Amino acid sequence: MGAPVAIWSIAAIALGGVLVRPWNLPEAIWAFGGAALLVLLGLMPLSAALEGIGRGSDVYLFLIGMMLLAELARKEGLFDWLATLAVRHARGSGTRLFWLIYVVGIVVTVFLSNDATAVVLTPAVYAAARAADAEPLPYLFICAFIANAASFVLPISNPANLVIFGSQMPPLTTWLATFTLPSIAAIGLTYLMLRLTLRRSIPDRLRTDIPPVVLTFGGKLAAGGIAATALLLLVASALDWQLGLPTFIAGTLTAAGILLGSRQSPWPVLRDISWGVLPLVAGLFVLVEALQLTGVIDALARLAQQSAAQSIGWAATGAGIIVAIASNLLNNLPTGLIAGATIEAAQLPHSVTSAVLVGVDLGPNLSITGSLATILWLVALRREGQRVGAWTFLKLGILVMPPALIGALLALWLMTA
Repeated sequence: MGAPVAIWSIAAIALGGVLVRPWNLPEAIWAFGGAALLVLLGLMPLSAALEGIGRGSDVYLFLIGMMLLAELARKEGLFDWLATLAVRHARGSGTRLFWLIYVVGIVVTVFLSNDATAVVLTPAVYAAARAADAEPLPYLFICAFIANAASFVLPISNPANLVIFGSQMPPLTTWLATFTLPSIAAIGLTYLMLRLTLRRSIPDRLRTDIPPVVLTFGGKLAAGGIAATALLLLVASALDWQLGLPTFIAGTLTAAGILLGSRQSPWPVLRDISWGVLPLVAGLFVLVEALQLTGVIDALARLAQQSAAQSIGWAATGAGIIVAIASNLLNNLPTGLIAGATIEAAQLPHSVTSAVLVGVDLGPNLSITGSLATILWLVALRREGQRVGAWTFLKLGILVMPPALIGALLALWLMTA
């Protein structure tokens, strides 16, 4: 029992460090440091750690492509142009700007993924709030919450969806029949709770004398690259391809077109990308691989089978809630990996798998490090000089997430009963 206890202890410390960032150390140091410690202490073979890192290859490619697109869009002024457009359409109303950003967040999440919302939309929203002379934080919270709330509209809306279903991904028609009503419930209830809880911090009137911003040729290329990436991801999803390589290729080609066309050096773009996200993700994959060595997957599979044998409906609801809570304790990426392996081992019914997916996607709206998208959102905020603590996010998340989760699970029960 010594080795499993040690593995779980180190994993708990590492994940706790990611959550609360003691001594203000970056999340990546805790995740990758915990993974390295497991190998150095002989608690897991180096080959197993490398295998865990390798499992994240598609995620790394996806993140690199998205971060390239976001950094290019920022440098080429696309976000400033979009900000001006949004503020002008708001016509001086803080509430209308709130609604506009929420709708845009839905579209970006659905067609580009929740991680893209965190990486691409957050800087644009900050620029919009700054242009309107409004406190940015209420609007920035939209990016974090809609990134998770709208992340099961389509299979491509969250990379975790592919992890949960794996090779058993249902056809698009089946997906829409299963998740359309739960998605509407999650999106609608999340908006309602955000609007109610943030109402006092949303300004009544915004600045309207916004000088026009001309979109440069490079900005147009960046916008075209983002649109092409969305189309490419839809095609990749329809063909059942992994999403990482297409995103990486789209980001690279867009960068090459902009930099070569304007004869810019690539180093300023590469230097300003938040590369620390990659070792963070790699460390999480290794920690999950180590936990699997302790036999946790087999134990969870047996429990899931026993629960489903007694009542599929209650098993689905319970699994969704448990996974939602676990996503905030472990982060939804490792939780999704463990849940996906458990589902495959236990051969659980489709309704249980669907509830697990809702928990993995929507549950992270409770805590600040519940999902990779929220961590990416934090990184984007720090680049703009904004700070959101774990307690601040939790006070909002505990009001917003539970109603949306319960509503989505009830809607899912109606669709699959």
